[in-house]
Amino acid sequence: MPQREMTLAARAEELSRRREPFVRATVVRAQHPTSARAGDTALVLAGGTIEGFVGGNCVEASVRDYGLRTLASGEPLLLRVMPGEPVRNQEEGAVTVANPCLSGGSVEIFLQPQLPAPRIVVVGASPIAQALAALGSVLGYEPELVSGSAAEPRPDDAALIVASHGREEEAALTAALKASVPYVALVASERRGNDVLASLDVDEELRSRVHCPAGLALGARTPEETALAILAELVSERSEAAAGVRPTAVAGGVKPSAAADGDESTSDSGPAEPGPGESGAAEPIPAEPGSAEPATALDPVCGMTVPAIHATLHVEHAGSTVYFCSAGCRATFLKDPEHYAVIS
Repeated sequence: MPQREMTLAARAEELSRRREPFVRATVVRAQHPTSARAGDTALVLAGGTIEGFVGGNCVEASVRDYGLRTLASGEPLLLRVMPGEPVRNQEEGAVTVANPCLSGGSVEIFLQPQLPAPRIVVVGASPIAQALAALGSVLGYEPELVSGSAAEPRPDDAALIVASHGREEEAALTAALKASVPYVALVASERRGNDVLASLDVDEELRSRVHCPAGLALGARTPEETALAILAELVSERSEAAAGVRPTAVAGGVKPSAAADGDESTSDSGPAEPGPGESGAAEPIPAEPGSAEPATALDPVCGMTVPAIHATLHVEHAGSTVYFCSAGCRATFLKDPEHYAVIS
C-alpha cells in the first residue's frame, strides 16, 4: 500500500476511534485530461476539510459539497464531475455535476459516509438492561451499560434508557433531559413512573419528554421482548425526527457575515493558493443520518453550488461572505467585485 494511502487509512482509524464522522472519497474513473487517477482517495471531514487528493480545486468544490450531503443523508453517492455550464442531474445513488472551471476531462468519485454508531446509554444491570445492550448492538447501535451515578449523557447520544429498577434513576433522567438527549425512557410501571417523574428537578415540558412506560405496546413479557419494544419505539422516534428535517440554503452566493456594518472593503479570508487537500478550520455540521444538510451558496462567477462553510474558499465583501468553487473564480471576483455583486 502506498505511503499516502497508509497515512489516510491511519487517519480514518483515528477518526473512527474518536467517533468523528467523515466521508471516504475514492476516484473510480478518470478521463484525461484530469489531475486525478483511478484509486486516488481522500477523506472529507465534518467541517468540509479535505485530506488527501481526488482532484484539483474545481473538483474539490463538488466533492466537499456532496461529501457533506452524504454525511447528512447517511447514504453513499457516486459523484460525476465534468466540464460544461453549471448543471446538476440527480438520479438514485448518483449525481452528475458540470463545472465550467474544468479545463477538460471528467472524474467519477464514490463517496462513502463513515458515521459512528449511535450511542445508547443504558442505566442498570437488570436482565432488561442486558437485553437492551445485546439487541442494540445487533441493530447497529453502540450500547453503554452504566450505573445511574456514572451516566454522562451527551446531546449526540441516540438515547438514555433507565432500566435499573429503582436504583439511581432520577439523576440519570435529569442529566439526559438537560443534555437534550432525543429519546429518554424509564422502564417502570405507569404508577411508579409517575412518582419518579414528579420528583425530577426539571420543568413540566422536559418531564413530559420521558417515555414511561418505555417501549411500544407489544404485549412484551420477557426481558428480551421488553427490550425489543423499547428499541422499536426508539427506531420509530428517530425515523419521525429525521422525516421532519429540511435543508437550509443561502441564495445568491452571499451569506451575512460577522463583519461590521458599513465595511466596504474586500478582504480575502481564504488561503492564498490552497493545494490539494488544504482548506479552512473545521466547522462541525450534523452528522446524524437524515439531519439537515449544510447551507449552500452559488459561486457568483461560474454559478456552481458550493457549501456555505468556512472550509470553502470565500471572501468578505460589503459585509457579506461570498463563496467560490476555486481560486480562479475567487481571483476573477476580486478584480471586479461590484460587477458580480450586481449580477449575482
